[in-house]
Amino acid sequence: GADGVVYDPDQFDADANQRSGGMAVRPAGATAPKGSNTENPRFALLFDCDGVIVETEELHRKAYNASFKHFGLVIPGKGKVEWSVEYYDILANTVGGGKPKMRYHFDNNGWPSFFGGSKVPRTDEEKTKMVDSLQDMKTEFYKGIVESQAEARPGVLRLIDEAIAAPDIAVGICSAATKEGFLKVVNSIVGPDRLSRLDVVMAGDDVTKKKPDPLIYNLAREKVGLPASKCVVIEDSLVGLRAAMGANMPCVITPCPSSDVPDFRAHGARAVMDVNVGLGDGAGAVVTLAKLFPPNATEPDFDFAGGYGSSGHGSSGGVAGSAGSYSVSVAPTRVTRGADGVVYDPDQFDADANRRWR
Repeated sequence: GADGVVYDPDQFDADANQRSGGMAVRPAGATAPKGSNTENPRFALLFDCDGVIVETEELHRKAYNASFKHFGLVIPGKGKVEWSVEYYDILANTVGGGKPKMRYHFDNNGWPSFFGGSKVPRTDEEKTKMVDSLQDMKTEFYKGIVESQAEARPGVLRLIDEAIAAPDIAVGICSAATKEGFLKVVNSIVGPDRLSRLDVVMAGDDVTKKKPDPLIYNLAREKVGLPASKCVVIEDSLVGLRAAMGANMPCVITPCPSSDVPDFRAHGARAVMDVNVGLGDGAGAVVTLAKLFPPNATEPDFDFAGGYGSSGHGSSGGVAGSAGSYSVSVAPTRVTRGADGVVYDPDQFDADANRRWR
């Protein structure tokens, strides 16, 4: 909490997504993690993993389909289970985490049987066992795919390195992915040396509620000892944006080709990167640490050169930027599209179950 005491996350106000009492501070005597050179940070930079550090959504889709095929999944009366590119794009912007995605799909389309048999799970225990088995096999397929196909998105390792080198900037990775698959990606792409120097590293297994619930970002805020307004989140999906917004943190979106791209700006993103450029590298770098956190600044700056950012400052709201910019000049339009293609109000999503209720 703001006074350094550890509280149950359920004691946080779900609406404000933070306990009343003011600014969070690092508890007296607390130090940065071993390997980190962060001291008295001014700001924090928190990265999502899948879709931000690595364009993994298509790799996940292939791994899920490989798991479905391995177990011969068939939904009675509908046929084999296989997620198309178009369907998975929408699913990725609707439900956070792999197991919740499968439960969402089966709850809405019917539960399958293994190897084309007639036995379909009926009890919650049977459904959990099926989802766990599918997820375990999916993870094995995913690890193999990552080794052969995964590579970092433009600019992300450069920006992580800039943040690691700056003692006044805390940096971390907060992923909704299961820990085993997450560690495979970050060890292969980010590397053990960088990981050892981060202030925060959390996967979906480390929290009781996955994105779009803001719990993972609220816990990261507590770890770095900064108020939400000084923690900038880098995300790629609407699910991730909701988590950041729920934690009252400003969010930069770097959409990947697999995103079923909604209007991120209307949903509150402070800046949206070009899908083909991302954060940018070399001479084409768009987001740099110096631009995002200028020396002596008290708030992040989202006015990135090149027409990608917002000229507004701070963590909420925003003002219109110059022509061609991705600024937020009006209150966010609360509209999104569910996995079935229908437009829903995000407030209809159950924050506890991370799925829509009717």
